[in-house]
Amino acid sequence: MRIVVALGGNALLRRGEPLTADNQRANIRVAAEQIAKIHPGNELVIAHGNGPQVGLLSLQAQSYKPEEAYPLDVLGAETEGMIGYIIEQELGNLLDFEVPFATLLTQVEVDANDPAFKDPSKFIGPVYSKEEAERLAKEKGWVVKADGDKFRRVVASPKPQAHL
Repeated sequence: MRIVVALGGNALLRRGEPLTADNQRANIRVAAEQIAKIHPGNELVIAHGNGPQVGLLSLQAQSYKPEEAYPLDVLGAETEGMIGYIIEQELGNLLDFEVPFATLLTQVEVDANDPAFKDPSKFIGPVYSKEEAERLAKEKGWVVKADGDKFRRVVASPKPQAHL
C-alpha cells in the first residue's frame, strides 16, 4: 500500500523552540521513529512543510546586502533539500540498508496576479511578541500577523497553477 505522510514545518521546528539544526534533527528523529513503524510492506511518500525553515534562512540572508539576498523561492528549495536530507539520514538509521529512498525537490507555477500577493498569509520564521513583530515589520518592511497569542512574518502563498 502507498501511504502519504505529511509533516508540518512546525512539527520539525516547534513553535517557540530555538531554530537550531540539533532541534530540527531531534524532531525529525521522533517522526522517523514513527514512520519506520509503518514502513514494512508499504511504500511511503513523505511530504513536509517548511515555514519555520524558510523564515530562518530569510533571517540569515539578511546579513547580505539587499541585492545579494536570495529570493524566497530559492530559500524554499534550499529547505526542501535540507529537510529531505535529514529525513533520509534519520530514516536510514532505522530502516534496513537495502530500503531505497530519495528526496525530490518540487516546483510550481503561480499567477503573478494572484490576490495572495496583496494579502500575505503564509507564516514563516519564529514567533515574536506583538511589540517585537511591529518593530521588525517597520524596520524590514515585513507583513506580520497574529499566530495564536504571538506574531509571525507572513509572505504570499499563491495558488499553484501547475506543477513543473
